Amino acid sequence: MSQTLSQHGTVKSRVNAILRATSGNFLEQFDFFLFGFYASAIGRAFFPSESETASLVNTFGVFWLGALMRPVGAIVLGAYIDQIGRRKGLIITLSIMAIGTVIIAFCPSYATIGIAAPIIVLAGRLLQGFSAGVEVGGVSVYLAEIATPGNRGFYTSFQSSSQQVAIFVAASVGYLLNESMPAETVASWGWRIPFFLGCLIIPLIFVLRRTLEETPEFLAMKKHPKAREIFASALVGWRIVVLGMMMAILSTTTFYFVTVYTPTFGKTVLKLSAQDALLVTLLVAMTNFIWNPIGGAVSDRIGRKPVLLAIAGLALMSAYPALNWLVSAPTFGKMLAVAMMFSFYFGTYSGTMLGALVEIVPAHVRTTCFSLAFALAAALFGTFTPLASTWLIERTNDKASPAYWLMFSATLGIIAALTIYRGTAKPSRTADRSHLEPNDSTLGVQTASP
Repeated sequence: MSQTLSQHGTVKSRVNAILRATSGNFLEQFDFFLFGFYASAIGRAFFPSESETASLVNTFGVFWLGALMRPVGAIVLGAYIDQIGRRKGLIITLSIMAIGTVIIAFCPSYATIGIAAPIIVLAGRLLQGFSAGVEVGGVSVYLAEIATPGNRGFYTSFQSSSQQVAIFVAASVGYLLNESMPAETVASWGWRIPFFLGCLIIPLIFVLRRTLEETPEFLAMKKHPKAREIFASALVGWRIVVLGMMMAILSTTTFYFVTVYTPTFGKTVLKLSAQDALLVTLLVAMTNFIWNPIGGAVSDRIGRKPVLLAIAGLALMSAYPALNWLVSAPTFGKMLAVAMMFSFYFGTYSGTMLGALVEIVPAHVRTTCFSLAFALAAALFGTFTPLASTWLIERTNDKASPAYWLMFSATLGIIAALTIYRGTAKPSRTADRSHLEPNDSTLGVQTASP
C-alpha cells in the first residue's frame, strides 16, 4: 500500500483516514473513563483503607501520577514522531498504551498479592500516561496535516470527538453491567469486565492503525530534524508551549470533570444512583461528540479567538452558580442540566482549541510542542481534577467547591487567548494556518521550518 495520502483524496478516503488515526484515542479514553467511574471499586481492590475518602484519594492519586508521565511521553515520543513520521509514531504509542491497559485489567487485588498490587497498577498507569502524552498531539497533528484548506479546526476536532465515542461505549457497558449484576458483585469483581472488553478490541485497533498513510505535509518537508534539534527548538519556543498549555487547561479540566469525575460526584457526593450517573455520562458523551466539530467549524469561519474567549468567559461566570444550584437539592434532572452546560463548554472550546494549538507551534517540531503543551495541561490540571475536586469538597465542606478549579482554568484560558492573539487580524479562511497568524515576536518562538 502507498504510504502517502493524496491531498485530493475522496471524502470516503478522508473519513477512513480520520477513523484509522483516531482509533487509538478510543482505547485511551475507554480505559481512562473506566478508571474514573469504577474509582471506588478500584480503590477497595488495590488501595484498601478504613476511610472511603482516603481510598478514593489514593485511587485518583495514582490516576494523576500516571498523567505526570504525559510530559515525558510528549518529549520523547513527540520527538520520535517529528523525526520518523506520523504513521510509525502512532503505531508505537498504541503499542505502549495496550501494554498498560492489559496490566491493569489482569492485575490481582491487594487481598491476593499484597503491596505488589498497587505497584503493578501504578506501573500500568505510568505506561498509559507515557503513551497518552503524545497520542492526542500525534493524532491532532495528523488530522491537521490532512485537512482541506480552511477546515483545519473541523478536522482536528475529531480527535476529541473520537474520545467521546469511547466514553459512550464505556458508559453503556457500565450501565448494562449495573443493570444485570448486584451492586456487591460489580464492586467485588464485575468492574473488571469492561477492562477485559477493552483488551479484546486492541487487535482491531492495531489493524486500523497499521493501514494509516503518511501525511503529504510531513513527506514534503525538506529536512526532518534529529532529536537533539527538536529538543533545542522546543526549548527556544518555551513561551508558546506555556501559552499553549494555559489555553488547553480549560479543555482538560472540563473534560475530566464532566466525564471521569461526574460519575463519582453523582454517586458519592450527590448520593444519586449509579444508573443515574451513568445515564448522565452517556448523554454527555453524545453531546460532546456533537459540540466538538461544531466548535471547530465555527472557529474556521469566525476565528479561534472569539470562540475561545466567549466559552472561557461563560465558564468563569457560571461554574459556581450552576454547581451551587445542583448541590442545593440534587436530582437527576439538575445533574443532567449542569452536565449539558459543561458539555457545551468543553466541546465547543476543545474543537476550537485543538486547531489553534496546532497552528501556533512551529511546523518542524509540531508534534513535540503540541504534545508537550497539551500533556502539561492534562497532567498538572486535567487529570488532577478528580483529586482536586475531592480535596476541595473535603477541605471546604462545600459540595460546589470544584467550581473554583474550573473558574481558575477559565481564567488561564482567557489570559492565554488574549496573549496569543494580541494585535492580530483575522486572516483569510483559506490560509494554511487558518485563522491564526500570531505575532511571533510576542510569543518568542521561531515558526519557520528549517
